[in-house]
Amino acid sequence: MAATHRTIEVPRTAHLHQLGTLSPATKDLWLVCHGYGQLARFFIRHFEPLPDGQTAVIAPEALSRFYLQGVGGRVGATWMTKEERLHEINDYVSYLNLVREMALQEAPNAKLHVLAFSQGAATVCRWLAQAQWPVEELVLWAGMFPEDMAMVSARQALVHTRLSYVYGLQDEYVTEEKVQEQLNRVWEAGLQPEIITFQGKHEINATVLQQLKARS
Repeated sequence: MAATHRTIEVPRTAHLHQLGTLSPATKDLWLVCHGYGQLARFFIRHFEPLPDGQTAVIAPEALSRFYLQGVGGRVGATWMTKEERLHEINDYVSYLNLVREMALQEAPNAKLHVLAFSQGAATVCRWLAQAQWPVEELVLWAGMFPEDMAMVSARQALVHTRLSYVYGLQDEYVTEEKVQEQLNRVWEAGLQPEIITFQGKHEINATVLQQLKARS
């Protein structure tokens, strides 16, 4: 007899790391999503210069952790794999919705800025495609819209959002060919992203971060 596949939703603990204080005085909330194999407590260190009395940063950590090498040692997290991918997508969309709701309960006047690095870019694109609320800014850093995503849904959600692509010119994972293919899709959807490059590899650049904060 073949086994039957069943699912059940379970409560679990998710982990967030925060810089700055959320309050009615907070004007800008940055929600930053890490890449594959990273942990939020390390990823958020890149954003330590951003918080001030009116700016706060939250880094949610992906729900699935694993050992980066073998069966011990350093641990990383991933937003999803190909296994039961639709369930994983639904799970992290619900998770990020809860993060946003929690943060804006504490900082109801804050504008939402979303920055996503590498694997986190596809994650937040799928999340924001279902958004029924305003997003001030979306920064895709060394990452892009997922190839299987219908761009019409992105346009509907992001037509009033400032969209930026950021990548290092020596990034081994981001080729000019891939960037151009992605830009063609985005332009066809009616979105006009700003392209920001820097001299560097697959990494967060402090100078670019300051530029992003200064214009917010």
